[in-house]
Amino acid sequence: MASSLFIIFFLTILPLSVLSATVLEDLANLTPPPDFTNTITQNCIRNPLLRYCNNTSSSSPMDIVEIFRSTIVASHLCNESKNPNCVESFPKIRIHSRPKTAALYLSFDFFWKYCPLTVVEIDLVNNSLNSEFPTNVLSCAQIRTLDLSYNQLSGFVPVQNLTGLANLTRLNLSYNRFSEDNKISDSEFFKRFNASSFVHSGVLPDAKRYKVKVLVLLIVFPITVILLCFCLGWMCLKRPDYLPRTCRRSHKFTSAMIDAATDEFSDQKLVSKSGGVDIYRGTLRDGTEAKIEVYTEKVSKEKRREFAEECEAVFKLRHKNLVRVLGWCNGRSLRALVTEWTYGESLETWLNSSLACSWRRRLRVVMGVVDGLFYVSEHWPEVTLGLSTSSVLLSDKDQEPLISQFKIGDGNNSSTNIFNFGLFLLEMITNLRPDEAQEDSDRRYLEYIRVHYPDNLERVIDEKMKVEERTLEKVKQGITLGLMCTDKPPLKQPSLTQIYDLVVSLYESSSRHH
Repeated sequence: MASSLFIIFFLTILPLSVLSATVLEDLANLTPPPDFTNTITQNCIRNPLLRYCNNTSSSSPMDIVEIFRSTIVASHLCNESKNPNCVESFPKIRIHSRPKTAALYLSFDFFWKYCPLTVVEIDLVNNSLNSEFPTNVLSCAQIRTLDLSYNQLSGFVPVQNLTGLANLTRLNLSYNRFSEDNKISDSEFFKRFNASSFVHSGVLPDAKRYKVKVLVLLIVFPITVILLCFCLGWMCLKRPDYLPRTCRRSHKFTSAMIDAATDEFSDQKLVSKSGGVDIYRGTLRDGTEAKIEVYTEKVSKEKRREFAEECEAVFKLRHKNLVRVLGWCNGRSLRALVTEWTYGESLETWLNSSLACSWRRRLRVVMGVVDGLFYVSEHWPEVTLGLSTSSVLLSDKDQEPLISQFKIGDGNNSSTNIFNFGLFLLEMITNLRPDEAQEDSDRRYLEYIRVHYPDNLERVIDEKMKVEERTLEKVKQGITLGLMCTDKPPLKQPSLTQIYDLVVSLYESSSRHH
């Protein structure tokens, strides 16, 4: 309250009717009230830091009339500067494009001598001030901002006086007619306020050098920012893999990322083509090798939405018998599922090796596949698994089977998964596969096995297993289970629980006979 004494005191001791008068009329007609001296004295006792207290001494007694006139000017100037609440505060002096008003207030030396301590900003912009630097404003030593731009000020800039303003952080003397002063470049002043404070002011000792800096600031810098924004936007939309991991969604792949990972879908990266799915072996930007399943069929917007939902589901799959899904791409021109590349041979290759001879070894692989299938049915029933000896891999580390193919958009129901498992189980026992080059290959394959069922199953069982008489019945039970799973209509299919229990039973019995 004490720091805004000028205005408060003036408003409380004068009738409100006089406030409508001009500052010149008030200065000419108003005189200090009788108790003004006593009030000023008491204020100085309570707050000796008030500026009119600091400007008095025993040799120069307090000029009561001058202090009173300062309160009048302060009140008018606070309102002229459009401060929101002049009764409580007076933070800024702001007069723009009003030459006569600015010149009038600059002429009141007594006001600047007792400048209110609340003033922290002085803006006298575009007022055509045709004079030397108005040094009287520097009496407001507490100011943080001083803007005298777009005037016609001339002469030298009072560098030493400005340097003494400890709180001054923003200075703008641009677009004036000051004279060059080498002191600026030789002092800390220029380091404190850079060239943008003196654009076309006349004070820079090397105008050309600073014109280049201004050119960089006003032209090159914005262009650089625009280019950076363009590059950042391109990375966000096209190649987010260039961004730090914390700034991108690692599971979302763009067409450009897939294109780069597959070397523009080169033949060298192509692994296989079947059923509208092209499989590539790609390398992501961070060096991760991945299997990329590209779906070539064109689909509607609704189908793409369903595809995204299904990808969200498979991305959450976490099981030792499932290859981990890294992400997907769901653009208008490209749909793809990205999974980790697993080192290991396919079961199709493994079945032709000596390691896959025994019935028990094959059942152990089937157990792993059933575990993965059961996990999916419990947690993500909308996911359809691609089960075949060519799509299930055997990991190099622990010989665990890994289901590596997730058929997106193929019906997503448990019946399809059970049917696929039935075909897979029959392939594991017979080491025979449907001929995908033929139409209706699955039906032809199943008909071939049923022709020999149940009396001549020895003719379809893989002879490399060398099945003994005591295990032949168990192998036949496995074939029976496979045919039951591929029965149509699906109502005849066994449930996943029944499948799981039967496979476990077959595996345990094989362990006892081993």
